[in-house]
Amino acid sequence: MRLTKLGHACVRLHKDDRALVIDPGALTPEGDAFEGADAVLITHEHFDHFEADRLRQAIRDDPGLEVLTCRAVAANLADLGDRVRTVGDGDSVTVAGFEIAVLGQKHEIVHPDLPPVDNVGFLIDGEIFHPGDAFTVPPVPVPTLLTPTNAPWMKVTEMYAYLREIDPARAYSIHDGLLNDIGLMLVDSALGGEAERTGKDYRRLRPGEFIEV
Repeated sequence: MRLTKLGHACVRLHKDDRALVIDPGALTPEGDAFEGADAVLITHEHFDHFEADRLRQAIRDDPGLEVLTCRAVAANLADLGDRVRTVGDGDSVTVAGFEIAVLGQKHEIVHPDLPPVDNVGFLIDGEIFHPGDAFTVPPVPVPTLLTPTNAPWMKVTEMYAYLREIDPARAYSIHDGLLNDIGLMLVDSALGGEAERTGKDYRRLRPGEFIEV
């Protein structure tokens, strides 16, 4: 399976001429995010993960494209009918030849006076876990973790704790689109330090960069 970082929290997974795209939000560069995709997975409703108009246009352009997402996003896209499937914690579905386990329920706390929004994570083929904006710990081993590395709702010590609790063989940065070059350098240093400590492949993929898992 090929994993390509498209930008911020968006990745493309490619296997046997089928493809999934996860969280193509407003910080994902315009271009080919949806090109060749069989399905789009959306973890939650925030703009950097979900851009409704852009997704609607992609669906109009490709009548075979389907969407899997949480209850709140599905409600926003209710006009698209059965092209959008609502999934929740504990669900297991097969889409475009990918086995998807849905894990997690809520976004991390953003504001003390606001309840957290819905957030689901996706474990793909038992290999790659995209948690969205949450530190969800799957009940099974995670070989490849897409770990958030910067957000208003987190600090770097939480990233370290998350990596150490899951202890994946590989971990790649997501949720880094708010950072300038200095911030990205700090992400590289933090992940590099954990990679050196563990002897594992922990790093930031640049937009357009891909790896095979």
